Amino acid sequence: MALALAERGARVVLASRNREALEALQRELSEGGYEALVVPADTREAEQQQQLVETARRWAGRIDVWINNAGVLAAGALEDVPAEVNEAVIRTNLIGYVHGAQAVLPLFKHQGRGILINNISVGGWLPTPYMTAYCASKFGLSGFTEALKGELLPYPGIHVCDLYPAFLDTPGIQHAANYTGHVLRPAPPLYDPREVAATVVRLIRHPRRRTALGFFPHFLRLSYQFFPGLTRRVTGGLIRSYLKRADTIVKSPGNVLETVPYGLAVDGGWRSAGMQPKPRTKAILIAAGLLAGLLAMRR
Repeated sequence: MALALAERGARVVLASRNREALEALQRELSEGGYEALVVPADTREAEQQQQLVETARRWAGRIDVWINNAGVLAAGALEDVPAEVNEAVIRTNLIGYVHGAQAVLPLFKHQGRGILINNISVGGWLPTPYMTAYCASKFGLSGFTEALKGELLPYPGIHVCDLYPAFLDTPGIQHAANYTGHVLRPAPPLYDPREVAATVVRLIRHPRRRTALGFFPHFLRLSYQFFPGLTRRVTGGLIRSYLKRADTIVKSPGNVLETVPYGLAVDGGWRSAGMQPKPRTKAILIAAGLLAGLLAMRR
């Protein structure tokens, strides 16, 4: 996102817990002739979000777009995941977004305009067993942003845009807190994270309240909407089946509690390992076949 926006003339403010990763991205942007400001911040902390807004405003004079994008994942049976890890997932994925919106909205109202983009993910539509805190945070985000849109109706110049990408080829799964005892892999079909960045650029030009990336998120949403019990059984069964076959690994909190020094690239490398996304036509046929199977099973 930072690269795509900078290439289009945006003055980018970069914020995360990992100063070294931010500075590496800042150098990459600088080498391309683009300007960026680094502000190390933990989005779970309201005061740090407030300071981030003020620092960005002083540097750029205004804030046109705010992107809530921080996200972490914890996998494992609920009783196996430490309470502090579950809490940190919800504080990052949900409370952090609330803090970000709360910090920037007064400035948007003062300016009379602004775009708030929330990167939620398909996890806001599909409950995933063994990722309960993650799903709680994402479902919570969907409710939070819908309520916020109603609150902002008197401010037509302020747009809240929710993004629901499908599974992406990023290092995110490498960062996950893993208490399954087995190696985790993302579920195909996987999409290029640059498609998310391109979607963000389009949303800034033409704001929309809700945008999904790819056909697959729509299929998953409809599957759960019409067949909730069956969808839970299928997803739970698929995950249990995968974990029985997956290689073992030491349990770890990943980057949920603290940053990690690995997996800092844009790409996760999963597509090059044979997990490429399906062509659109094939994806539609596969989804139609799955939906037909669900209908048959329900009968």
